[in-house]
Amino acid sequence: MNRHLTPLPASRSLTALSADGSPIHVEVYGPEGAPAVVLAHGWTCSIAFWSAQIRALAADHRVIAYDQRGHGRSPEPGSGGYSTTALADDLEAVLAATLGPGERAVLAGHSMGGMTIMAAAERPALKQHAAAVLLCSTGPSRLTAEATVVPLRPGGLRTRLTGAVLGAKAPLGPVNAVSKKVLKYATMGPGSAPEKVEACARIVHACPRRARYGWSQVLAGLDLERGLRALRLPVAVLVGSADRLTPPVHSRAMADALPHCTGLVQLAGMGHMTPVEAPEAVTAQIRELTLTYLGVKENEEAEA
Repeated sequence: MNRHLTPLPASRSLTALSADGSPIHVEVYGPEGAPAVVLAHGWTCSIAFWSAQIRALAADHRVIAYDQRGHGRSPEPGSGGYSTTALADDLEAVLAATLGPGERAVLAGHSMGGMTIMAAAERPALKQHAAAVLLCSTGPSRLTAEATVVPLRPGGLRTRLTGAVLGAKAPLGPVNAVSKKVLKYATMGPGSAPEKVEACARIVHACPRRARYGWSQVLAGLDLERGLRALRLPVAVLVGSADRLTPPVHSRAMADALPHCTGLVQLAGMGHMTPVEAPEAVTAQIRELTLTYLGVKENEEAEA
């Protein structure tokens, strides 16, 4: 049985209302009062992308996961609803809806989820609630220029072709052998198991075409360097060595630019979809952050 396609643990559903009124779908797993973890998924994904981490952490953490606007069960926004400001607004709304005053959590963001955290770096809710951060398979800028999905030398032609590929409006079509081969090449390591490719394909192909295109335009012009430098809290960085969408050059630069980088982990042979490709490694990074920056004291308070 493919664990990534099986049902997630029991959860409590709620809706967080963003600044522009957009409803953001949230699921909360695990016991009340346990150390909190907030999971922000990437472009074309959904809460289901974090299924391995949710299963592993929910026994002793309160795991808060949400669907980015236009993904999963969060509706597509209206005109003008795609921006880094909207990403930050949505994360602030989720934190306000799920965490009590002064309650702190570890935030983990994959790809666009990591960009969301960078976009929100100077927001009051993040400063109040974030104890530490995991930036997983992500980057702050120059995404199309650095991506290696198109097998050409770096330069203007590759950048333009990459933008055209990632920003295509065409529907992805059904999940089949061809589409899985394409997705594996673009987003996963060469040794990825077939069931993991299948899981990622099901999630990505479920993303509405308009949301996929809308966010692709935001990512093409992304510049979150200021937000990256404004993350003045403990931040761990993780990337796969075979990541074609956000190659390790981004992670090395982030590790250098962050005021308090706790370490850079590079996973040999892994692609962009690290939470699915290397679930134990990603979960271990999150757990290390909760133990170090939420720690025994918070557990003791929860049990008191």
